[in-house]
Amino acid sequence: MRRLTLITMILFLLVPGSISSGEGMKSAAPVKLAFAGDILLDGFVGDQIAKYGVNFPFAKVAPVLQKADIAFANLETPVSVRGTPAEKSFVFRSKPAALGGLVYAGIDGVTLANNHILDYGRTAMLDTLVHLDKYKIGHTGAGNNAEEAFKPYTRTVQGQKIAILGVSRVLSSSDWYAGKKSPGAASAYTPEPLLSAIRKSAGVNDYTIVYIHWNEEFKDYPEDYARKLARQMIDSGADLIVGAHSHCLMGIEYYKHKPIYYSLGNFVFNRSTRGGDKTQHSMLLSLEIRDSKVSSKVTPVKIIGGQPGFMDVAYNKGTIQRLNNLSYNAVIDASGNVKEQ
Repeated sequence: MRRLTLITMILFLLVPGSISSGEGMKSAAPVKLAFAGDILLDGFVGDQIAKYGVNFPFAKVAPVLQKADIAFANLETPVSVRGTPAEKSFVFRSKPAALGGLVYAGIDGVTLANNHILDYGRTAMLDTLVHLDKYKIGHTGAGNNAEEAFKPYTRTVQGQKIAILGVSRVLSSSDWYAGKKSPGAASAYTPEPLLSAIRKSAGVNDYTIVYIHWNEEFKDYPEDYARKLARQMIDSGADLIVGAHSHCLMGIEYYKHKPIYYSLGNFVFNRSTRGGDKTQHSMLLSLEIRDSKVSSKVTPVKIIGGQPGFMDVAYNKGTIQRLNNLSYNAVIDASGNVKEQ
């Protein structure tokens, strides 16, 4: 019996992929996510693209974004050559070829739920979906109907199912809301269908992230409704909230040990005469999922000439200090690591 047992053990050890190789004891590689703020490819940035090429706005940050398993941002513009401009103060429309810059930068997906996606009407908005698909850039937050608009971008990395849902609490009119049979953006003005979409995603994915357009432009702190809504979304199953629209940095808050980034600020954007210098200050949010634990880090960025870039130690220190002053129960260390206080 001992001889048979020995032979059996030898045969087992010779089987390819057996635990003798040690592979079965290794933990899965970490999942690395990167989030950036508002991206505009029109106006001054569009002029820069015309002069220097589609890659120019991303040249200084692309090496970092390209390393992420998923890099995601807010596309603050329709992409089309068609449509009629809406009657509003600022209307944007970017050329389809400009999407090549996002591909170069390694941006895997974008949210379209914002107050500019219908600047040139539904035709241009629907063109945007076609062009993003052509460039193989994922998207969420807008569609032919509410079901499409509230469908999250999903991807499986290292066996982890990641979902990112784009929604907006800032839309120019109710005509912009996606309906049961009408194209538009995913509206966060009412709890439903937003919270149900989060619950549905949380039921089938390992991590659900909500990227939301909200709060007031150029303000340092979130509105009361935003703090309440963030809690509702986390209670419904969201694991992380990422915000945009203010065009400047806002603080960080934890609720049930899950982080809320109220605003990442601009990323690739025109300089605002209304918001002043603070609209040039930005950050890149990096998340790492390892053994079911999520860690996050912010890297300060400054936008110069429509082009985001990493800066020196002094700039980073000042930006991190400002974030600490703006945050609630979160603290950011000198290296940008974010912890619950």
